[in-house]
Amino acid sequence: MDPLVIIGKIQKRLKQEIDLVAQVMVEGVDNHDKYKYLVGQAQAYGKILQEISNLLEEKEQNEQKGTVIDINSRNTKN
Repeated sequence: MDPLVIIGKIQKRLKQEIDLVAQVMVEGVDNHDKYKYLVGQAQAYGKILQEISNLLEEKEQNEQKGTVIDINSRNTKN
């Protein structure tokens, strides 16, 4: 299986978990400790999603090929 497909499935599952945590929080929690636990879960899932996104972005940037133009060294006629 393609690694990007696996990563996509992991991202989808993490987003589902965030939605479930949000749903539980909207329905109400019994005490402050449970609330703090749920907030921590949501933050952890969000951080993992962000790290995956950052890693994918770096890979995409490294794979891009193109022309680099140095805008600081333009030839100007006086």
